Amino acid sequence: MPNWKPRTKLVHTGALRSQFGEMAEAIYLTQGFVYDSAEAAEARFVESARNEFIYARYGNPTVRMFEDRIAAIEGTEDAFATASGMAAVNAALTAILKAGDHVVAARALFGSCLYVLEILGRFGVRVTLVDGLDLAAWASAITPDTKAVFFESVSNPTLEVIDIAAVARLAHAVGALVIVDNVFATPVNSRAVELGADVVVYSATKHIDGGGRCLGGVVCGSRDYIRGPLETYVKHTGAALSPFNAWVLLNGMQTLDLRVRAQVASALAVAEAVDGHAKVARTLYPGLPGHPQHALAMAQMGAGGTIVSIDLAGGQAAAFAFLNALKIILISNNLGDARSIATHPATTTHQRLPAEQKALLGITPGLVRISLGIEDTGDLVADVLGALAMI
Repeated sequence: MPNWKPRTKLVHTGALRSQFGEMAEAIYLTQGFVYDSAEAAEARFVESARNEFIYARYGNPTVRMFEDRIAAIEGTEDAFATASGMAAVNAALTAILKAGDHVVAARALFGSCLYVLEILGRFGVRVTLVDGLDLAAWASAITPDTKAVFFESVSNPTLEVIDIAAVARLAHAVGALVIVDNVFATPVNSRAVELGADVVVYSATKHIDGGGRCLGGVVCGSRDYIRGPLETYVKHTGAALSPFNAWVLLNGMQTLDLRVRAQVASALAVAEAVDGHAKVARTLYPGLPGHPQHALAMAQMGAGGTIVSIDLAGGQAAAFAFLNALKIILISNNLGDARSIATHPATTTHQRLPAEQKALLGITPGLVRISLGIEDTGDLVADVLGALAMI
């Protein structure tokens, strides 16, 4: 298995077949498990083997298949699945932090991630936000008291690319854990672990499912971290992944590599088509040579990703006119779907942020985030250009 290519791993790893030898992964819709004897029950609670289960909040065979498969792709020793991406972010941080601990995080984060940091602050965790692109700011903020650093490898929605290796070196110098939200990079293009990330978090709701069908999240890391503080926190607080959702995600992973590569190709084509357009003030896409972190994105991911953000010169009115004129691309707040989706972050996903914080992060009234799907690339380019013409 270690020599298999990612596309093969996405189809075949993590299979727990029953005595019936089923081809497709089985859905184990059970919350409890039966023991042969009272002594067997006692033994399992004392020290459960990897594929022995106690209760679905602690583990389930279908969920375990999903965890094994994503760990194999990400290159980590283990993984633990959660009910959603935000449950994964919350668990990855909260499982290791206590009052008085210090966390340094990039300021360009999804609104709900910022909220989790706000909650941690209420319980006595010291949180320092920095410009994720400024290595001097990271170096200044990280101290011997820092327990963890946290950032999105590619920020949502302005697509800033953070130097994982450089930040990891600074964090590891003081023994801090490096936790990376890697959703925009996707498991297909991820090199986060190789570059120094200790913990990698995904919202499996996005590219991993890829069909807009269910919620899910996953935290990948060392076995000591995953089966130690992380598992302990999740199993006692209840954010376990449903076995049915795990089964959906397993099936989504079989086509993940094919979908993401098609989405990346369309994203680049759309970015090239709108870059320099008279009605577009800024085109944000790491795959374009003009992006400030283009070289870093190519080194870290080998691609520009599946998301393009455009800042329309006419502000919110132009953004709304553009969104309402789209014929193929749907208006929604999700991303990573097989269907192309457009979002107005300032009034939806990031609406709770104060105006000054939106301005600081570059979330302008004219900013539109476009998640490219697997539709025909030419049709998507035509749809975007046609909508621009309607402004």
